[in-house]
Amino acid sequence: MNYLIKNANSVFSPKQDIKDIRIHDGLIVELGQNLLPQQGEDVIDASDCVIYPGFVNTHHHIAQSILKGIPAGLNDGLGDWLASVPYRYWPQITPEIMYSAAKLGFYELLRSGATTCADHHYLYHANSSMELEEAVWQAADEMGIRLVLCRGGATVKGTHKGLAKAGVEPESVELMINRLESTRTRYHQEGDFAMRKLVVAPTTVAHSATPSDLRLLSEYARSHKLRMHSHMLEVDFDNEQSLAKYGKGIVEFAQSCDWLGEDVWFAHLVKATEQDIKLLAETKTGIAHCPTSNCRLGSGIAPVINMAKAGMPISIGVDGSASAESGSMLQELNLTWLIHRAQNGPKATTLEQVLTWASKGGADILGLRGVGTIDVGQAADIVLYDINQPRLSGCHDLSMSPIMAGEPSYIKASFINGKIAYRHSDEAKYLNLVEEVRHSIAKLNQRVQKLEAL
Repeated sequence: MNYLIKNANSVFSPKQDIKDIRIHDGLIVELGQNLLPQQGEDVIDASDCVIYPGFVNTHHHIAQSILKGIPAGLNDGLGDWLASVPYRYWPQITPEIMYSAAKLGFYELLRSGATTCADHHYLYHANSSMELEEAVWQAADEMGIRLVLCRGGATVKGTHKGLAKAGVEPESVELMINRLESTRTRYHQEGDFAMRKLVVAPTTVAHSATPSDLRLLSEYARSHKLRMHSHMLEVDFDNEQSLAKYGKGIVEFAQSCDWLGEDVWFAHLVKATEQDIKLLAETKTGIAHCPTSNCRLGSGIAPVINMAKAGMPISIGVDGSASAESGSMLQELNLTWLIHRAQNGPKATTLEQVLTWASKGGADILGLRGVGTIDVGQAADIVLYDINQPRLSGCHDLSMSPIMAGEPSYIKASFINGKIAYRHSDEAKYLNLVEEVRHSIAKLNQRVQKLEAL
């Protein structure tokens, strides 16, 4: 299907004064005003819409979409929360439960303006089934979202609280690489417009692998031009463990294991020092900034303003159920805009800057050069926000009102690769997710309770 989108209130684009967008064969082929319909085009009236490039979520845990509001972890910091929530539940997630969780997570992203998701999927162990991963790919296909699977897991038991109690045996590095290769040959796509990409992503650099295993993983990734991702410095524990085991800070340790570079990005980096930022910036290593999760778990505020000034690549992510049980990229943009002003003053962040971090910034970090901006030749990953809503009617500048006002958002149409992926008017078709997810949660709780009763 080809489309002509006409009469937008505003369009966030490198080009000026855009009102109309022509989409053919998945690409933006023309921008301007007063464009005339061509034969075979479906015309969409955008007169009450502002149009943004789709948000690119660079760090998620889709499996956690059904691990929200678990009472035992509500008031915990990261270490105790990991023990009470993901480590307690994830070994009991079946492919059927994973499929429901993935559909719910992708739905939440779509309805908040995301068009690409980098999911840090870490549900692997020595005896795990590849069907868990396949459920994520299947759900992404059915929901129509771009998926970058950041393939997590561990080759050692690690030092985080609760992980040993989870009762899982880690993979050997040989098994991890063999499984990575199986996924790469089946799903990974090359190129700037890929709908499916694989990333090498041991769950943490500090706790999930030995130095020699990390070097083998980076060698494998770079030999196949795959990007690399992990958690780092969400709390001080990473540095403490790295200093104790290796006699150097975690960023310096990562460099010694070939885990810094323009093909690498880390989630969080809340506790990064000036020295860390200098090294990360020099190597062009990026960040997935997850402000809601960092607030929810009391971890702190990542020094993103200093990182941006130093030249680090910046992107934004929704960090699973720790992101205030929300799953909303729009919430992450709203909080990113606000939280750094609270810390650094009212000129610290602008709406345009935050939107760029969440779109082009994320696309660049993921290596999707054909995504992230509204320009001729780019993939048609665009979102039409309906601003004809009472809650936005008081805004004098409507162009940035969805980010300024935050949730709830109303999306007239979300396009991914030139196809309509989500419309608020179709919301009723997702109601079946409610019962499906409730059923999955009941099954998951039964499995966990049965195990804990032994």
